[in-house]
Amino acid sequence: MQTSQSEPIVDSPIVAGFYIESVEQNDRAMQVCWNDGSHATYHYIWLRDNCPTAFHPQTGERCFDLLSVSQDIYPLSITIDKGVLIIEWSEQGHISHFEQSWLREFCYSSELAKGRSSGYQSWDCKFVDRIPVQNQQEIMSSDRALYEWMSTLDKYGLAIINGMPDSPKAVMQTASRIDYLRQTNFGSTFDVVSEKKPINLAYTSISLPLHTDLANQEVPPGYQFLHCLSNDSVGGESTFVDGLKVLEELREDHPEYFRLLCEYVIPFRFHDEAHDIRQHHPVINLDNFGNIIEIKYNAHLADIFDLPSEVMYDYYIAYRELMGRLKDTRYKIELKLSAGEMVVFDNRRVLHGRNAFDENTGKRHLRGCYVDRSEFKSRLRILAKQLS
Repeated sequence: MQTSQSEPIVDSPIVAGFYIESVEQNDRAMQVCWNDGSHATYHYIWLRDNCPTAFHPQTGERCFDLLSVSQDIYPLSITIDKGVLIIEWSEQGHISHFEQSWLREFCYSSELAKGRSSGYQSWDCKFVDRIPVQNQQEIMSSDRALYEWMSTLDKYGLAIINGMPDSPKAVMQTASRIDYLRQTNFGSTFDVVSEKKPINLAYTSISLPLHTDLANQEVPPGYQFLHCLSNDSVGGESTFVDGLKVLEELREDHPEYFRLLCEYVIPFRFHDEAHDIRQHHPVINLDNFGNIIEIKYNAHLADIFDLPSEVMYDYYIAYRELMGRLKDTRYKIELKLSAGEMVVFDNRRVLHGRNAFDENTGKRHLRGCYVDRSEFKSRLRILAKQLS
């Protein structure tokens, strides 16, 4: 076992504003002090597993066999040369080189990790006056315009595209600029119109409460695209609420309610003659750093709650509190979409609904599709690299 030691760092050029001032070796990890006064722990087995040589040079996939070293591997020496931290290991005669910027970026110590933001910015009803808008032709012809529009959509979870062609194919063509479409039991695309024999409340003219689409799916769809082909009826305004804003304030005001909605799952179900799709989900999902990243809420697809008896009543109280907040006008946006406009939103963040409309006063026809979050985030990263 190595002895504990502290090593002052002499060669410490600034890397992205941060550099290592000192390193202390302990039994299983090194303790790093950064120039901003923060501290970080890096376990030796984690460092060896993530040595740059552990990944294939072309594919970037991990090819290192973790079992080829012992769980007690440790550094024989730690030095820094030209901003690179160099470790000589106790096994295999191996030497690893780590960029300080990489160590800072992938630090998992709570002191630094807890400050990592999702990048999302929440909003309330006043956001209606500053919803990001981009022209469809610009998005179709310019990667720069596409990237800027996607970046704002990622940040706020809601954006609009205007100048849409009067074509049922336009929604699919526009969404495909990001990536392939999500197939669901409703198809790759779907038409939101009032039907005589609806299989979903969306296919009626009655008021549609705020909800997450397809919460009954194992993974509900990510981004939803709704292209307005016509909207001439009285009523039918689209409604939106930023679930992130509502949940931020719920966590602050009622942390115990928030905890219950995070920790316990409830059932969702959609069924018709051809499908019976069911799934349990927590209403709130957090990332590893405690950031709110998802809400799965759909009161009309919620199935019979099957929670443990000792939490059932308390959960209902928390659930009712959330329901009440989602109806608070401080959060809600109403938009009367016009033909040629398309609204796009993060289905697992922004809840959407619709006011009732009178189908005898005119036609209301929206055409929609989904692109999943993983494909959206991937396209955003690739565009950022290409445009840098």
